[in-house]
Amino acid sequence: MTKPILIRGGGDLASGVALRLRHAGFPVVITELPRPLSVRRAVSFSEAVYEGDWIVEGVRARRVDSVAEALSLAGGGLIPVLVDPELAAVKLAGFSAVIDARLLKTPIPYSLSPAPLILGLGPGFTAGENCHAVIETMRGHTLGRVYWTGTTRPDSGQPEGDPRRVLRAPADGVFESRAEIGQHVEAGDIVAVISNQYPVASGVSGVVRGLVHSGLEVSKGLKVGDIDPRDNRDYCFLVSDKALAVGGAVLEAVLKWQVESEKLKG
Repeated sequence: MTKPILIRGGGDLASGVALRLRHAGFPVVITELPRPLSVRRAVSFSEAVYEGDWIVEGVRARRVDSVAEALSLAGGGLIPVLVDPELAAVKLAGFSAVIDARLLKTPIPYSLSPAPLILGLGPGFTAGENCHAVIETMRGHTLGRVYWTGTTRPDSGQPEGDPRRVLRAPADGVFESRAEIGQHVEAGDIVAVISNQYPVASGVSGVVRGLVHSGLEVSKGLKVGDIDPRDNRDYCFLVSDKALAVGGAVLEAVLKWQVESEKLKG
């Protein structure tokens, strides 16, 4: 079996990458946190951590408990999701490529060697320093471009589009939803509460595109939800154009690396 590709993170952007790679025939393994904070849960393979199995656009992910189980399932078409955020059990040499899709936006230490290929998504990565190539994740004309030198545009610190669509925790505490993903809400409606005390109200009318899991401990200012003013429920259950664009860029980089490696062998 071809060595699988490791994706660190199973949120919506990472899941778009996983879909592109899986559809192209690459075996994929995802590592995640014990309690993922994905907002767009309906289209995030990280949901398998909570549910055991999770399907995104016809592709099934399954939570596994060991690297051996992950490697076995990856070759059979499933996407295994392993709780191992610090790579305590995973050995990078067992993978053909590592895609860091956690979007931490801070410099991440990786030691570069000919294998595996290290790809970083978004700010925090510089090609030739802590990754072999970095991929732009910010919307605009550079979205999805692969840089084999240099870095991406810096983090703006602002959400893309209308900032009122983003729901943030008004205080530290336990998140409890009061709405469902796909539900229509009006501006001012209470979508969630923190510790049964602090309301989280929608800033715009539209459909609830995403919410973190109820029961999660959240910190003040953390993104906990997303309202889509286009008000199309179907969009809540489809991987975004942005995630697919970034996934296509990852596929391009992986194929280019493979072609160049074969040339060196020949």
